[in-house]
Amino acid sequence: MADELKEIVYSRDSIEFVTVAVQYCAYLENFDNNIIESELTDKLTKILPLLYLKASLIPETDTVNEDNPEISVTEDDYNYITSKLNTIFGANDTYLEVFLQDMKYSETPISANISEDLADIYQDLKNFVTIFERGITENMNDALYVCTENFKMYWGQKLVNALRALHSLKYSADTDNLEEGEIAETDDELW
Repeated sequence: MADELKEIVYSRDSIEFVTVAVQYCAYLENFDNNIIESELTDKLTKILPLLYLKASLIPETDTVNEDNPEISVTEDDYNYITSKLNTIFGANDTYLEVFLQDMKYSETPISANISEDLADIYQDLKNFVTIFERGITENMNDALYVCTENFKMYWGQKLVNALRALHSLKYSADTDNLEEGEIAETDDELW
């Protein structure tokens, strides 16, 4: 059993996921408050697809302990990350949500926030990384299981929703700067 757990926990795919998760968390904790929105957006549109890919490649596992892995991210930590992101994105933080089940029955648009989606992802990944760093194989396995299940049921959708909004921010800014009738240089290269 211990060898099977080690194969999963220390597999290449698991370690690569941990690496990207650590980078994501560290970036959100440490980015300079003077960063401009376009730089933050550029960084996030690069790391989020990688995070999604690595999460989707984690080997299947199941829990071995009876207790749920501990939670290390406090409400203050969550609010700090959300606030930092909201300050940078400002008015561009809100986007229309289209993948909620409630949307079918709603007559009014439902909105979401990039900052909250990214903080939700951060919360799950930071809880996971904190346990993983301790190096106890059984706990690492359980944290991997919980993180993977949360990815499937919760933060994976948050990630792609935030990425959709960030993509719009990143690329609509380029096209908004063009004069009417002007063609972007990259369009010429395609033809």
